[in-house]
Amino acid sequence: MEIESHNAAKGATAHHHRPRRRGGLRTLPFILANEICDRFATAGFHANLISYLTQEMNMPLVSASNTLTNFSGTSSFTPLIGAFIADSFAGRFWTIIIASLIYQLGLISATVSAVLPSLRPPPCPTQVNCKEASLSQLWVLYASLLLTSIGSGGIRPCVVPFSADQFDMSRKAVASRKWNLFNWYFFAMGLASLSALTVVVYIQDNMGWAWGLGIPTIAMLISVIAFVLGSPLYKMEKPSGSPLLRLLQVIVAAVHKSKLVLPQDPNLLYQNKQLDVHISLHGRLLRSDQYKWLDKAAIVTEEEARDANAPPNLWRLATVHRVEELKCIIRMLPIWSAGILLVASSSHLHSFVILQARSMDRHLSHSFQIPPATMSIFSVLTMMFGVVLYERLFVPLARRFTKNPSGITCLQRMGVGFVIGIIGTVVSALVEMKRKSVAAKYHLLDDPKATIPISVFWLVPQYFLHGVAEVFMSVGHLEFLYDQSPESMKSSASALYCITTAIGSYMGTMMVSLVHDYSGKGGNWLPDRNINRGKLDYYYFLVSGVQVINLIYYLICAWLYTYKPLEELSETMNEEDGLERADDKFPSHKLNDGNREVEDTKSSKPSPKSPMGCVKPAL
Repeated sequence: MEIESHNAAKGATAHHHRPRRRGGLRTLPFILANEICDRFATAGFHANLISYLTQEMNMPLVSASNTLTNFSGTSSFTPLIGAFIADSFAGRFWTIIIASLIYQLGLISATVSAVLPSLRPPPCPTQVNCKEASLSQLWVLYASLLLTSIGSGGIRPCVVPFSADQFDMSRKAVASRKWNLFNWYFFAMGLASLSALTVVVYIQDNMGWAWGLGIPTIAMLISVIAFVLGSPLYKMEKPSGSPLLRLLQVIVAAVHKSKLVLPQDPNLLYQNKQLDVHISLHGRLLRSDQYKWLDKAAIVTEEEARDANAPPNLWRLATVHRVEELKCIIRMLPIWSAGILLVASSSHLHSFVILQARSMDRHLSHSFQIPPATMSIFSVLTMMFGVVLYERLFVPLARRFTKNPSGITCLQRMGVGFVIGIIGTVVSALVEMKRKSVAAKYHLLDDPKATIPISVFWLVPQYFLHGVAEVFMSVGHLEFLYDQSPESMKSSASALYCITTAIGSYMGTMMVSLVHDYSGKGGNWLPDRNINRGKLDYYYFLVSGVQVINLIYYLICAWLYTYKPLEELSETMNEEDGLERADDKFPSHKLNDGNREVEDTKSSKPSPKSPMGCVKPAL
């Protein structure tokens, strides 16, 4: 009886001290509130900056556009550093917090420069012979842009993986859910951008830039508070060490053993479940036949096999799982790089379209006209409704034909986005030809401040097409990178998504500068002040050609791509004690020989489709 009572009390105590389960749907309101306010601040700050630089800071068109694109590129490079910090030691939660505060400082600096007249050049309403901003005034502006770029580096690579950390992202769980986390994430971001493009941009054009930049600053502060309030509910994944260091160790080990011969039996390669337990919670990567020279890093030499209980020197010996992590990254690079030329060709389109809209008839009534930057709401609205229609109509319809739970694969989704983006750019060129023909008809080509009698709604079709392209391309690209990256490198995968924008932005700046410098002084395609005398339509056709070349490259890469082979843990494993059972499965460290048991590998096989529903595409 005493034993029974003791056991009952022990069980009750264990039940009482069982930690509360964290994560799940209840965390989404806090995460999305943070992200909505953050995106509201970001969109409100960046959406109309081309107008601020050209109208308030009196910068020439090409110089202003290149400035924005360069800082956009910088803010897309810094996520690589943010991902390294988050994955190595800080964790995603604290990385997001610190980065948000740095971003907040950047917004405060920009607001101060808009409030104090001494930090801006004299007004120039005619936009003719304007005095440009001094070096000191520009440095204040550049400092604020740099702080926001650094802040973005910690926020962007961590938010999506942190959101996904709150849910079971295994293949079975994703297939059983009737909603897609990435689709709804983009929908929420679109809602925030829509609010900023309508409210903030109107305030900037009609009430001044002090309020126009002050409101995003306040919104960013609210986003930090909302995120911190949800901290007791978040599931915090511990940093698993620097993934870049592990990749480097595999390369060094493979080079060190480059002269060795691979064993005919792949089972002789080094495997250590206990060593890899914290970087393979959802299953180990299985050996693939690609890039076999990297497998040499997992060859067990006689010297290494002598002391089976000694910890391995990871600069000389790597597990199969760690070798496959590097292979995953190498396989992803061609698909990832296809996004670079897309960004390069479209990085300046937003700035140029705002200047087109400023020259057109924007009146909705006799007394009200749409701010030029607000025209972007048509792209955002298309993206928001497109995400819903994609999930509710397109996916169920496509599923009937493809039998794929996601309707179509990630790679097919991206390919459709590439094609629609090309059509959108061609339409942009045709609309510009129409705008200039109307300006010539009314003899307005030489008046940069004139309102051309053509409705600004001629720009809506290209905004619509670019919005649809976003639904397919951007969501598909992010989903692909998250899904195909190794489990312990999710933040790094998001950083890769951002680096696409970075390299593309710098290439876009180079392309615009070359076009501006070599398209002729008399008939320059991209003039500094008067776009009516430019040949923006020629530039759009050039961009379309670059996008077609990029599409061909992408199709080749997608056709040759091989999805990662994954050994998933038993589906019957209870979610709460999964880690405990996993630890029980992993034996103490030892070097396995050819007679070792491989029951886990025998009972599992390469996953025919990835956790996000990606399968070998039939392009």
